[in-house]
This record gives sequence, structure tokens and C-alpha cells, in this order.
Amino acid sequence: MTDSFLLASALLLLLLVPFGAHRIRLLWLLLKYPRRREAARWGGELPSVLVQVPVYNEANVVTRAIDAACSLDYPKARLTVQVLDDSDDETPGIAAQRIEHWRESGVEVTHLRRAARDGFKAGALAAGMRFNGAEFILVLDADFVAPPDLIHKLLPPFADPRVGAVQAAWAHLDADASWLARAQALFLDGHFAIEHEARYRAGLFFNFNGSGGMWRRACIEDAGGWSADTLTEDVDLSYRAQLRGWRFAYLDHVSVPAELPGTLRAVETQQARWAQGGIQTGRKLLPRIWKARLPLAIKLEATAHTFGHVVHAVSFLFAAAVAFLGWATPDGLAGLPGWLPGALFAAALIPFMAFYAVATVIRGRGRLVRSVVEGLTLGLGLAAPLTVAVVRGMRHRDKTPFRRTPKFGAGGGAATYTAVGSPLASILRMAVAASLAVTAARLLATGAEAASLTALFAIGYGISVGEGLRKTPRLRRQAS
Repeated sequence: MTDSFLLASALLLLLLVPFGAHRIRLLWLLLKYPRRREAARWGGELPSVLVQVPVYNEANVVTRAIDAACSLDYPKARLTVQVLDDSDDETPGIAAQRIEHWRESGVEVTHLRRAARDGFKAGALAAGMRFNGAEFILVLDADFVAPPDLIHKLLPPFADPRVGAVQAAWAHLDADASWLARAQALFLDGHFAIEHEARYRAGLFFNFNGSGGMWRRACIEDAGGWSADTLTEDVDLSYRAQLRGWRFAYLDHVSVPAELPGTLRAVETQQARWAQGGIQTGRKLLPRIWKARLPLAIKLEATAHTFGHVVHAVSFLFAAAVAFLGWATPDGLAGLPGWLPGALFAAALIPFMAFYAVATVIRGRGRLVRSVVEGLTLGLGLAAPLTVAVVRGMRHRDKTPFRRTPKFGAGGGAATYTAVGSPLASILRMAVAASLAVTAARLLATGAEAASLTALFAIGYGISVGEGLRKTPRLRRQAS
């Protein structure tokens, strides 16, 4: 049995290698291709713009979101703000008061309430479009605080009639609130500064991120409109639009700050939705992408993108295998080949560490080692819940509902709804953490070569277990 598990561990290691190689390839693309240039300004008469703010039980942040959307520096005659409010708590009353304030200031802002939350966010966005015929649509989630000049910065690339969407980078209102916030900021920085920028430069498909970006109405309609049959309606529509021949633009120098989830449970809610939705989108659209007359590079990158979260499942299975071996064999992991720990570090961890180290440098956040360690810790902590999400995404008839990420606001107030974690994921994470701790102690006592690697996994899982028990966020700094 021991030999079988040793073989399984080696195979899992081999499965991690392509994911690390993909990170290195993205870095290579970033270096290979120069920055792309879009039109510097919009020529002619300014077009009509609809700003959609989807809301669901956002009492802590809805005032801030409405104020930011209504403060956009754009001619009032060409601007409409929609608050798409599906809330069933006190949020509608708070929103109504703020909307009335801005109406009195001359802003055209509407408060749309649906009888049922059909289609969740996708359904709300589609419903709002039916009430307004603006040529361009800016989407801002409730946790985003748009800078006043955002529309003017996003509009110029649309001078090219082939451009269907323009995405801005995400910045962070509270990146230094805690290690958890810093680790999330690191992940998002890597996604935008490297993944998006590399795909954009290389002419590959990339996605609208659900918020902080603007669409051409004609593109949405030509691609078939918003759909709620995956949990990532933004990725789904993005790929359908690009399959129709629309081009997307990404502006890394334009950023929209947003609030980061304040607890590990909230992070899990968000990340699990993205992981499961990515798998669903891949299953839905990859057959069309591979049949289309597209360059092989686009097909391969679309596959790596939509199924990228599978790396968490592989990582979790490897950690579980290591933990089991520590319990099941008389001498712990002493029987592991001496090359295995070093090969794992070289083939899997180093590419990811290099990837996020570069993201840290690009964004100028400093404290490079701390950033990478915190990111690694969060990655290990998310392995169990994202494994569950990946499995759900693989199921053909999974009915997991769209769960919004709880927002706490800059003051760290209690959210009016809570993150719903997976009990199975919590149990798996605690079991693996405990097993890894015992295994690491045994290996340290015997001086086995795998001791340091196992201890690293044990610490990461242990911290995530403790953070997962936290129900309220640490006190956050007030955003300026």
C-alpha cells in the first residue's frame, strides 16, 4: 500500500507541473510582446452611457456605491445610473434615500426592484438593459468605488468599432488591513497585471471581470446577452463575444478600487463561485472554441484559463496523500524518494512564487518575501473549498446558487448576510491540517528530507483553519 501511495504522490506532483509551466508562459508572454496602444481619445459627440450597480443585501456599502456612480464626471444628459436592487433586507430603504438625494441634484438614477431574483446578477443586468437603450454599459458592483473620470478613461478604445468591452484593473481599498487582505490583493494583482496584460498583448482571449469595465451594447446583444447558466456570467459572455469576432481591450493603467472580502469564509464564497463558474464555462464553451477557426494558442489558453482552478484540487490531493502517508507508514514519509520534495518545490512552487513575486514588483507593494508567503498560505487554505467547487463544476446538473460575497464596508461592520461555506470543505481542511501537523512532527524528529515541505503545508493549513473560524473581519482602515 505504501508503494501505491508513493506512486500516487509522484503522479500528483507531475500533474502540478503543467500549471506551474503555464504561469511561466504568461510571464514569458508579458516580456515577449510590447504594450498595446489603443486610441488616446474619443472623437465626436459623447455617447449615452448606462451605469449598472447590481445590489443584493448591501446595507453596509450601498450608499458608498451609489455616491460613486452618481459622481461620475460625465454629461448628465448622456448618463443614467441604475441601482439593480434584489435585496430582501434594509438595503432598499437606504438606497431609496440616497437615490432621492442624487435625483434632486439632477442625476438620472433609477431604482429597479424585481419580484423574483431570477438569474441572479445576470438576470438583474439583463432586466436593467430592457429599460434603457444606452450605447455603452458600465458595470460596477456594490463594493467598487469608481473614480470620477472612469468613463472618460474607458471610452477611447471604443473608437475602434470592433471593440466590444474595455476592462480596467482592480485596485484595493483595504489591501493592508490584514495578511488575508494582502494575500487577496496579491492574487488579484497577478491576475490583472500579468494574466490579463499578457493575454491582451498576445492577442489571446481574456474576460470581462464582472465589474470595473464597460461594454458596447451591440456586443452584448450580438453574443446572445447575459446568461445565468454558469456562476461566472462575465466569463461566459466574454468568450461568447470573442467567438463572435469582438475584440476586448484591457487598460492596466486605469484602476477601480474595491473592497476585499474581510474573512476567509467570505473569500471562499467568492473564490468558490469563480472556480465552479470557470469550470462550467469551460464545459459549456470549450467545444465551440476548439471547433472554431482560431489559432491554437487561443484554444490552449482558453482551456488553461477556464480549468485553471483544477490546480487547487491537485494541490489538496497531494497534501492529503502526504498526510495519509505520515499516518499509514511506520516511519512516516522516510520512504519517499529523496528527489520528491525538491522536485515539488522546483516544478510546482517556484513558478507560482516567481509569478506572484513579479506581480508584487509590478504593483510596487514591497516586502516581497512576506507577500509570497502570505499568498502561498492563502492558496493552501483555499485548496479544500475550491476542490469541492471544482467537483461541483464538473457535475452536469449541479444547482449551486449564485452566492454574493459579503461586504462589510470600510468600518468593518457586520454584514447583513453571511458567507455560506461548505461543511465538507471545512471538515476536510481540519482533518488534513491535523494529519499534516502530526506527520511534520514525526519527520522533524527523524530528520527526514520531506520534513520542511510537510511542515510548510502543515503551517499553511493550520493558519487557514484558524482564519476560517473567524466570523467577523479585523478592523479595517477607513478608505480615503
